[in-house]
Amino acid sequence: MFDIGFPEFFLAAVVALLVIGPERLPGALRTAGLWLGRLRRSYYNVKTEIEREIGMDDVRRQLHNEQVMADVRRVEREVQAFGAGAAEDLQLAADVNPGATAKSSAASAGAGAPSGSSQAADGAAALDGTDGAREAADPAEATHRNDGSG
Repeated sequence: MFDIGFPEFFLAAVVALLVIGPERLPGALRTAGLWLGRLRRSYYNVKTEIEREIGMDDVRRQLHNEQVMADVRRVEREVQAFGAGAAEDLQLAADVNPGATAKSSAASAGAGAPSGSSQAADGAAALDGTDGAREAADPAEATHRNDGSG
């Protein structure tokens, strides 16, 4: 703490002996020792309290981080639930309006067929007045009809 070597200590002892005197020097050294002990204990108490406060700050920081992580997990679950709900809504919409998905499936299946046969099937559906509703009822029949054999 202090950088006091032997020569400095010896000089301070000689000055104390001359100033205080040989009769009062032992009592003065005892009092100085008591004050030094109190000062040292106070220093260590303050040091311990500061370390404890720093530890409390770490605990508070960790609790805050855990709270933030809990919020992140909660939001993640909500987003996943929302996504699952959206997927269910899309599935319900596909079940309610199957013609839209069957038409897109038939169009992608008929993409390899000659363009005349798919146009003829579309024209037959238009003349039929069904507007593709019958194709959605049976996808195999719709594919069979696109081949021109049905």
